[in-house]
Amino acid sequence: MARFLMTAMPFTGHVLPLCAVAQALVARGHDVRFYTGGAFRARVEASGAVHVPWRDAPDFDENDLRATFPRLEGRKGLRQVFLNLEDVMIDTAPAQVADLQAEWDREPWDALVTDDTSIGAALFADRSGCPRATIAVLPLNLTSRQGPPSGMGLRPGRTPLTKARDAALRGIAPLAMRPLTKPIVRARVAVGLPPATLTFEQTVLSPQRILASGSPSLDFARTDRPAHLDFVGLLAAPPATAPTDLPRWWGDLDGRTVVHVTQGTQNIDPTDLIRPALEALAGRDVLMVVATGVRGRNELPFPVPANARVAGFLPYDALLPRTDVVITNGGWGGTLTALSHGIPLVIAGGDLDKPEIAARVAWAGAGVDLRTGTPTAARVAAGFERALTDRTMRDAAARVAAELSSLGGAPRAAELLEGFAARAGR
Repeated sequence: MARFLMTAMPFTGHVLPLCAVAQALVARGHDVRFYTGGAFRARVEASGAVHVPWRDAPDFDENDLRATFPRLEGRKGLRQVFLNLEDVMIDTAPAQVADLQAEWDREPWDALVTDDTSIGAALFADRSGCPRATIAVLPLNLTSRQGPPSGMGLRPGRTPLTKARDAALRGIAPLAMRPLTKPIVRARVAVGLPPATLTFEQTVLSPQRILASGSPSLDFARTDRPAHLDFVGLLAAPPATAPTDLPRWWGDLDGRTVVHVTQGTQNIDPTDLIRPALEALAGRDVLMVVATGVRGRNELPFPVPANARVAGFLPYDALLPRTDVVITNGGWGGTLTALSHGIPLVIAGGDLDKPEIAARVAWAGAGVDLRTGTPTAARVAAGFERALTDRTMRDAAARVAAELSSLGGAPRAAELLEGFAARAGR
């Protein structure tokens, strides 16, 4: 039996994939603790892991970041990306280190397993020397000699001109991330580490072991990835034996073309995507099933057409096998889940990592990239028509589904982490 301490920033899309891996590790007989925010205690305990709460670190509500991080008020786009990274990920790191040190002093572990935004866990590993593996729950942001830099929402060039563009962007990408250098140095010094001009990527991604959610085809099929990296597909817990808490209108899905519409759990202003999607498909012979992204929020602040049904969260294990097209803002977890069912996507990726995800899915041929987070109804309608009727797109989604399935998911991740911990203990 190995002892694992898992950490994830307290966001649904970060915690749930690691909970799936925690459950698989517990099933293999390992001792698992999980350090994350208090809102996820029940989720962690359901996996069989022991919840370790944020204490010194400022626990926060992912649906109201501005309450804890006021500089995020009114921010979107690139400015939001940098403020998220600095205020939420980096500046909370010293307090995370304090929490982890207290837990380590209480009972050490054999291996630390972190998500790819847990700066605090990375700094603790650097300070303590404990073995660390990273699970990338976001699109893999690893430097490559191929294609454009990750995060720019660009597809790899296919012509001499666009290939030259990619090379030039790779050259200047480190300069673009320089605003984060000082905050990272500040966090390192605060926990007693020497200053080092490391990028965010170099800080959070383990040089020992990386497990990446997704698949090679969703990473532009780059061929220069390091030997300590494995793709593990979709990280999800085994499906429930029977769906529970289905909405009263669930029977309305029978015999219909079903379109799922979601804006995920971050930046969930329903006027950005949900409203134009409802306008685009109102009156059509389809049933739109809308998730608001907030549990218990089963209504929208504007009228919905007769062919739409709304809920806060929906049981994907029951919904996606009955879904024909997904219209989404492109959250990574939801995107992978839809693709694992071979469903073509219409993606309105507006900020954070969403434009990058939209570009990757479109490059794989499995979806439509609307190239904006606030599309018009006409643009959504055109994307939907293509996703519904283009056979090549549905075939591409099926190929991605097969690839994701072949990579083993959470059970494979647990197997690889078991081997990592065993080698680290020698």
